Amino acid sequence: MKTEIVCICGSLRFRKEIGEAELHFVKQKCIVLTPCCMYVDAQRTDSFMEYKELFDEIHKRKIDICDFVFVVNRMGYVGESTKSEIDYAESIGKPIYFLETENGKAVKNEKS
Repeated sequence: MKTEIVCICGSLRFRKEIGEAELHFVKQKCIVLTPCCMYVDAQRTDSFMEYKELFDEIHKRKIDICDFVFVVNRMGYVGESTKSEIDYAESIGKPIYFLETENGKAVKNEKS
């Protein structure tokens, strides 16, 4: 039996929910790939922003190697980076699942 690899996407403002999703999938015996620097202070400091493009690119490489993507879209929130990751995953045919859905459809409200 192949161990599945899941890549979790979502805003770092939802660290707690991302951590809960990680634990859920680990209990399902999945290998879990989380956002870059998830445990770094979320403040948009100069050093964080200096590397943001790199973090985003590395996360897309995680999407390349995963079996499916799980989006933490609490309260329907999907920011710019997460939207970009969803678009990328769709473009390469990765299955995508969402934490929150309405009537079986993903809640994908974009950042205004």
